[in-house]
Amino acid sequence: MEQMSDVGLIGLGVMGENLALNMERNGRKVSVWNRTVPGVEEGVVQRFMEGRAKGKRISGYLNLTDFVYSLSHPRVVMMMVRAGEAVDELIGLLTPLLSEGDILIDGGNSDYRDTERRVTACRAQGIHFVGAGISGGAEGALRGASIMPGGAVEAWPVIRSLLKDIAAKAADGTPCCDWIGPGGAGHFIKMVHNGIEYGDMQLIAEAYFLLKRAGNLSNDEISHLFSRWNEGRLKSYLVEITSAILAYKESDGGFLVDRILDVAGQKGTGQWSVKSALEMGIPFGLIAESVFQRIISALKDLRVRAAQVYDISDNSPKIEALLSITDLEQTLFASKLVAYAQGFDLLSEASKRFGWNLDLASIARIWRGGCIIRSVFLDELAQAYEEIPLLHNLLLFPLFSAQIKDALPAWKNVVALAVKEGIAIPAFASALNYFYSLTTENLPANLIQAQRDYFGAHTFERTDSMRGCFYHEDWISLK
Repeated sequence: MEQMSDVGLIGLGVMGENLALNMERNGRKVSVWNRTVPGVEEGVVQRFMEGRAKGKRISGYLNLTDFVYSLSHPRVVMMMVRAGEAVDELIGLLTPLLSEGDILIDGGNSDYRDTERRVTACRAQGIHFVGAGISGGAEGALRGASIMPGGAVEAWPVIRSLLKDIAAKAADGTPCCDWIGPGGAGHFIKMVHNGIEYGDMQLIAEAYFLLKRAGNLSNDEISHLFSRWNEGRLKSYLVEITSAILAYKESDGGFLVDRILDVAGQKGTGQWSVKSALEMGIPFGLIAESVFQRIISALKDLRVRAAQVYDISDNSPKIEALLSITDLEQTLFASKLVAYAQGFDLLSEASKRFGWNLDLASIARIWRGGCIIRSVFLDELAQAYEEIPLLHNLLLFPLFSAQIKDALPAWKNVVALAVKEGIAIPAFASALNYFYSLTTENLPANLIQAQRDYFGAHTFERTDSMRGCFYHEDWISLK
């Protein structure tokens, strides 16, 4: 009799295949199944079994019932399918075949509100549903990702060793995986991770843009600079791969990056994070600007026409003598801190609003390895929340505030220089303006509130009265 499998995986895209191989390499017997569209995706299971899975402790199934019944109890099934209706449809097919206490894991980029709903619906049927955010791309899925599970906590004792075994390991050997919280907490954390990722990528792109347009550096020179930065406090996965990308040449000796159309795609999680920040009243300008920049990048034809009308983009003077590489490094670091500050403020607010009791230090540690935004200063970020669990904002932590104060003159110089020379750096500018707004005791919002009361009788608070007391002024005497 064939041995029962330890875990089942559904969805043999690149991520699914790699996770199955990762699980098998870490001592699990794995069953796989792929929902196919007739005439379009037939043979997916067979190709995997005859290819990358050949000779491994992986069993492929063409029938869903056979797949489910191949699993030992309690059954653990990980779904790696497109977020949205496909997940609900798959749950509908699976639940009649599952037993009480079985576990469903959604490893896709699902909306956290969908995960909340699915946790509740599955619990009513005795099934434990887990929404696990997974970051690290195809390589992370194969060699170790950052994994953020949340949902039905009853599942955690069963799946803990599986998920921690396939997770990336931080420099100190700690698995980059831990239980996040109830409901949709795991997928919410992944959503915020992706929002920070949008910000980080835009900031790096703007640094590259300044070095190329203002510094007049070659791709090789910029690559070497990013490589050097990756040896210091900017050390991160995104800085590392940026150096590699800028050095990459095609067979004719031309740089591939120069031949890639300047239109950036997106899958929606960045937009979700911005929408959540708006709903919860969290300043999220840098990340929102990064999302909008992807949108404006897609308007290529419009940008071409506008550039012809104004004729400024390609005629700015070369100002390499004025651009300080040290100032730019300071600017990039300070702006990255702002991206993380905004992201963790959103996590903190969600934790309070939904009663998730998120461990922000643990989340920072989970992101130290495997994930796209892994970086060296996440250890310091975790330290901040360990020392001050209710820290109101990362920029108030003494270590970071000292670094921001040190970087501020350079930050101002770089933004001012770019604005003066007509070089678009919206994320750098947004980060600096966020810092100024955050540290300005009296903003001009008093005038806005007066305007609101003038035209809409929305009332206002007074500086010479207690907070919470509201007033209305008869700005125009009606006679």
